[in-house]
Parts: sequence; C-alpha cells; structure tokens
Amino acid sequence: MLFFRLANRIPAMGVLVGAASLLAACGPSPDSTNRTVSIESAAAVMVNGEPIYLTDVTLEAIAQGRIEPGAAFSPDHPEFQPVLDQLVDQKLLAQQALNLGLDQQGDAQRRLAAGRERLLGNILVEHLVAREVTEEAIDEMYSQQVKLQQLNDQVRLRHILLDTEMDARDLASQLDQGADFTDLAFVHSKDLRTRGDGGSFGWVSPNDMAPPFPERIGNTPTGALSDVFQSEQGWHILRVDERRTRPPMTKDQMRPELITFLTLSQISDVLRDLRASAAIDQRRLADSSGRDPADTATSEETEPANPPSSSMQARPQ
Repeated sequence: MLFFRLANRIPAMGVLVGAASLLAACGPSPDSTNRTVSIESAAAVMVNGEPIYLTDVTLEAIAQGRIEPGAAFSPDHPEFQPVLDQLVDQKLLAQQALNLGLDQQGDAQRRLAAGRERLLGNILVEHLVAREVTEEAIDEMYSQQVKLQQLNDQVRLRHILLDTEMDARDLASQLDQGADFTDLAFVHSKDLRTRGDGGSFGWVSPNDMAPPFPERIGNTPTGALSDVFQSEQGWHILRVDERRTRPPMTKDQMRPELITFLTLSQISDVLRDLRASAAIDQRRLADSSGRDPADTATSEETEPANPPSSSMQARPQ
C-alpha cells in the first residue's frame, strides 16, 4: 500500500515507530508535560535500586507486537508480567556487565555509543510525532485515502439536516434509544428535497458529494449512524443503508497505518534536510586483497596488454 513506500528508504526503527504511534494515538493535551513527568516517575519495579518505568513496559510490549499502539496496558493485562520479567532480566544482565567492568572495553564503548545514537534518534522522532502527527494531519490523510478507496463506490444514504449542534445531538440520542430515522427526518429535517422520503438521498457516489460527506460516509459502517457533523448547510446525522461495493476502511481501522505513514514521512523529510547540510566524507575501503580499489584500477589501466601466445603468432610463409 501507499503507506509503506517510504519504509524501504528509511532504516529499521524497532521501538521507534511503536513509540511514535503511541504518542500520536494518545494525542496532545494542554497538560501533556505534567502528565509525561508523572508517568515517567511511576516505576513498575525497582531492580537493585534502579527503576523500570511503566512506560518502558508499554513501549516494549508495542515493539514486540503484544499490544496495539494506544491500547490500554496496565499490570492486570495478561501480557504485562511477561514483558516486565524480560525487562527485569535485561536490567540484571546490564548491572552484572557494569559490575564486571565490561562497559570500559574499547569495543563495548563503541557499541554503547552506537546504542546511544539510536536512542537519541528515537527521541527526536518521538518529538516530531508529538508535534506533527496530530489529529488534524490524520484526518487530512484519511480524507485523501478514503477518496481513493471510494472511486467506484455507490451507497444509499439517509440524512437529517438541522440548524444547530444541540438539535442534532438531541435527535441522535433519540435514534440511539430506538426512534425511527425516517419519521424523525420527515418531521425535523431542514432539507426539503429529502425529508419527504425519510431523508433519503437514494444511490450516490460519495466522491461526488461536497466535503465532509466523502470521509463521513467512508467512516460509517453499513447500517450504522454517523456522528453528528457540520457542513455549509448545517448539522447532519447520516445513515448508510446499503453499499454496492466493498466499504472502505474506517479511520479507526486505518489509524495505525496513517500514523506510520505520517511518521515515516516526517523522518524522510528530516533526513533529507540533514543530509543536504551535513559534511559526509565516505572513506575508500581496501578490498579483500588489502589493496585500495583506486590503486587496483590504476594498475589495470597502465599495465600493457599480455603478448599473444606462441601458438597464435604468425608463421613464416
């Protein structure tokens, strides 16, 4: 699909995309800074005086595919304890390596530095996702994708048009309690063209309708009611009665892919800008024989061609 065309251009990210997806799924809020501090300070367990935080357990569960980004994950979840046990074992092994001084070895120093770079990259991406992968960006991407999925779609719709959000929510509540849609449309709808037929549009192509109808139709399962929404005409309640083609995926179904695509797009843009401004001096490496490839090429160019063998020399006439 379109969402993963960027994936081949960007290094494998492991926990990175899962963490980014979790941040985007949670969404920003005015007290996000305070909430982050309080979550980070909540330790799931102390191992020889060192904490393993609840967020560490959640991110590891996402990275292992045990839960979906944004899913509720607490100590009573069946996957929580196995993930926590793995992190405890990892912490114990790391502490023992430190006790033995293995972190002071030259190769270990280089590997630790590489690990630090990966983590800093993850932190940068989390920062970008929290700032750029917003609900508005997800809605815009979903709108584009649902239009592609509805190119040949035809649906039979009903709607009720009202003047205010309060009126729309009042009727939505009545519908949830079992009121008949066609009766309410006939009595209350402000759309004179459809109210006489119980709010029916008949069969329509969603992409031929004005925004935000295409995405609202795509996000409403067959036989279900949409959330109340506003257009230039007023406030609507919409019901999808029937579809002649396979329905598009809803925003909730597409959400993980939308977040992943937007995340990869952000990383791609940042890497392009960073590479354009960076001084990258790639060194020539010797081949398996130990010779510099440039020296090999030079010697091959300057050496004379082999003389013809005696069997190929001209014979005297």
